[in-house]
Amino acid sequence: MANYENSVSNNRCSPVTANSISVSNLVEAIRGSEELAIVDPRDHETYSNGHLLWAASLRLEDALEAAEVLLPRRSVPIVIAGDEAEEASSLQNILKKNGWPDVKVLEGGINSWVGAGHELYSGVNVPSKLFGELVERHYGTPHIEAEQLNEWITEERPLIILDSRTEREFNRMNIPTGRSCPGGELAYRVFDLLDQDATVVVNCAGRTRSILGAESLVRAGIPNPVVALENGTMGWELAGLTLEHGNNDVVSAPSDIGQQKASAAALQVSGRFDITRINKDTVNHWKSDSSRTLYQFDVRTPSEYDAGHLAGFRNAPGGQLVQATDEYAITRGSRIVLTDNDFTRATMTASWLTEMGWETYVLEDELNGDDSLEYGNTELKFSTPQVVLPYDPGDAHVAREAMQEYLDWEVALVDQYDQDPLARFTRSSWA
Repeated sequence: MANYENSVSNNRCSPVTANSISVSNLVEAIRGSEELAIVDPRDHETYSNGHLLWAASLRLEDALEAAEVLLPRRSVPIVIAGDEAEEASSLQNILKKNGWPDVKVLEGGINSWVGAGHELYSGVNVPSKLFGELVERHYGTPHIEAEQLNEWITEERPLIILDSRTEREFNRMNIPTGRSCPGGELAYRVFDLLDQDATVVVNCAGRTRSILGAESLVRAGIPNPVVALENGTMGWELAGLTLEHGNNDVVSAPSDIGQQKASAAALQVSGRFDITRINKDTVNHWKSDSSRTLYQFDVRTPSEYDAGHLAGFRNAPGGQLVQATDEYAITRGSRIVLTDNDFTRATMTASWLTEMGWETYVLEDELNGDDSLEYGNTELKFSTPQVVLPYDPGDAHVAREAMQEYLDWEVALVDQYDQDPLARFTRSSWA
């Protein structure tokens, strides 16, 4: 359980009103199948110190701007779970005055939640990080330690090292000889790179993006051995090895042949995970359905999105969507529709979201040549909690301790999951 101050000041959440919900009723709602959005009104730093697993950050400072994007169905049941009565009441008033009528405050806040024996989780993007760790446990993701990979590089073994982080993160630091290929692009771009004798190594900064990236390539059925670099760039530095900086080597978009292979792989994945394709008529019908929340995401790269996208679709590159679901879709039980240019990236992303318990569909109408495209980026008017990775503090010793603490936190999420009966992504699957 995340450490959290046990003292309760006089203004902590405690009154029981018609606009509140008890811990027991919230537990029942979490276990149910109806839509539910749990939000936390505190600032990002306080939120990251300890929050409900399924609670998304909706800080007061820009709550209305965030709600417009994250809570598209106005009638969705919303529960506010913070620790200050005044703060929770303020958020409740903002939402109700602006068209969200079904907003309740958790009685006693997170303190009553803990008092009833339930878990708080520290950090941000916790559901996604937890899911990544569970993927490794369930699928037995093969991995390689930094020292061994360094030996292979020195020996000039045939390797394809792919960094599944964003291009910006890759440019800041990378494993020697590595190339940037963000997670949602891996199965789409990898087929042009494959050499018969090469081992594919996927890395990120820590653990879960490399785990999901490696498993995505295994899922895509590539013939080469695939491993995840254990503990990513942090593990590399903890092993006393040197990273590169300022690298701009990005894996190119696939050739026609590479794209055909990727599409064929995605078709197999679609069948394996029973991914349903829908047309625009269905999407338009769902848009008018006031009883269900609909999220629409374009999972291509930001540059592709800027060059033309369907109206109403928010850019959410596939790897980032899976790794930060609580920044994109916060209503449990909602529908998610994904689109791209050839179904590959949308299908691969949908396979993971489906395993996370999201009702996910792929739009079957291709974007190419569509007259209804919009152009340019839709900048968000609100901020989201950021994962602060311990990269380059001035004190190297402090940096190493911080890196190890971060990695230990990720691994420990599974232990917390095992003792938390509410931390289930689905009612019937392995997670």
